[in-house]
Order: sequence, then C-alpha cells, then structure tokens
Amino acid sequence: MRVLLIEDDPAVAAGIVDALTGASHTVRHESTGGAGLQAVRDDAPDLVVLDLGLPDIDGTDVCRSIRAESAVPIIVVSARSDEIDRVLALEMGADDFLVKPFGIRELIARIRAVSRRSVVETTTAAPAPPERRLGPLVIDLRGQRITVDGEPVHLTSIEYQLLVFLSQEPGAVRPRSDILRAVWKTEWFGASKTLDAHVAALRKKLGSPAWIESVRAVGFRFEIPA
Repeated sequence: MRVLLIEDDPAVAAGIVDALTGASHTVRHESTGGAGLQAVRDDAPDLVVLDLGLPDIDGTDVCRSIRAESAVPIIVVSARSDEIDRVLALEMGADDFLVKPFGIRELIARIRAVSRRSVVETTTAAPAPPERRLGPLVIDLRGQRITVDGEPVHLTSIEYQLLVFLSQEPGAVRPRSDILRAVWKTEWFGASKTLDAHVAALRKKLGSPAWIESVRAVGFRFEIPA
C-alpha cells in the first residue's frame, strides 16, 4: 500500500515511516500541508496519515481540501484530544482519528481496518431498495445521497455507513460491538471513542441529537424525532 504521511515532527515521522515500511507499505513523507496536498495530486496514494498541527496550513483545512478532490482514506493523528477536535476532523472528511501518543501497532491496525472498509465499499454491490424514508430523512441507497427536509446532507463514507446501519431498525438498540463489526469491520476498536465522535458528527449534520439516542453502557438507538 502507498501511504502518504503528512507530519511536521521529524522524530515522529521517522518512527512512523520505519514502522510502516517494515509492515510492507511504501511511504512518502511531507512535512507541510501544501506539500502534502501536492503529493495527493501527484501520487494518488492509497491512504493518508495526517497530523493536524502543521506549520503552514491547519490539518483540518488540509483534510477538507483532500476530501474535496479525492476519496482516499484519511487517518488523522494529533495531540489534540478534545472531542470537538475529533468531531471537526471527521466532519472535514477524516475516516479515523488517533490521539498522540499512540502505539505503532494500533496505527497499523487502524490502517488495515480503514483499508478493508475501502475494499468492501468498492467491490460490494448487493441489491437494495432504492431509498429509505424516515420522517424528513431520505436515504438514497443506490445513489448514496442523504436529504433532510429536502436539503442535501453531505456525509463521509463512514458516517453514511453508520447512518444506514443504525436506521435499518428504528427504535432498536444497536450494541457498540455490533456497530463496530458492521461499520468498521473489526471486533476491537480501542475504547471506541472514534464511534462516539462519528455519532456526534452525524447528529450535528442531521440537525438534531434526537436522531440517535445514546443507551448507556450498551450502544445507540436510531429514532425519528417527533
């Protein structure tokens, strides 16, 4: 796999490059947002690992620019650990968010998980009804388009899959383990903070937290707001 690493800290970058190269990935490293964006255009990498604290352009803006031009999977790695930072990165188009300091094994596991999802998305073509209508929400399952009250809602690939999974059975509680297995294609995903961040981003984009109810210590329930 060809991985583009956009990271300004030489020590961190060197460790990641060595580890990913040892895991049989080809890695290109850029230390600025501008150079990273150009590398996406020039090389069309299979996956991007992106730091948020870049010297020239904020990483969230880099993420948004990449997503406007490409569907390449993006894993954000950052020392910013607040929920708002995770949510913002996911809203800008990131597929995953990893807080520094992190273990290289976890990064490699996240890369594999995101890669598996990308392969499934491009190769699976199961027949499906044309759309799902849930109150003001309409999910076009063939065109993968979302509207609320007739207005388009722009979701990342993971947000779309999460919404489709949760909305299959309105009112049913979906355990975290089932969500992670269905959407992230994994049995384990750390403390599942990434799931919480994606749910928060999805609620915001749908215009109301009432669409997805948290069920303490279990998971989430999709509801049609009154």
